[in-house]
Amino acid sequence: MDAGIIMQTIEAVGARCADPVPLVYERLFAAHPDFAPLFRNDHSGAARGHMFTTAIETLMDLLADDAYASHMLQAERTNHANLGVATDLFTAFYGATAEAFRDILGPDWTGEADAAWRTLIVRIDALSAA
Repeated sequence: MDAGIIMQTIEAVGARCADPVPLVYERLFAAHPDFAPLFRNDHSGAARGHMFTTAIETLMDLLADDAYASHMLQAERTNHANLGVATDLFTAFYGATAEAFRDILGPDWTGEADAAWRTLIVRIDALSAA
């Protein structure tokens, strides 16, 4: 996995899109409509925004020195299972994030970026399942 490429995509998305959160959740709910009811009381989108921010911060820690990310991912997988999110679908959020980022970046989303995100998602899945 190329941490530099992942960081470049995050920075590029930040430069092009003031708020990628709605796009991420649009992708997530399209692929997994059963997730939408989990946010039925999030009328302002604050919970979705907080979850996105926490997920990106965790991802960035994982790419840097993994001071807490591995433990956070394991804990959140358990927390989400308690909310009804099947453990095998926990990383679906990161997949939806990558898809939304691909949409935002359009032709600037490269094969290298796609490969880096796919590898990252596999790593997150393995770490959170440990």
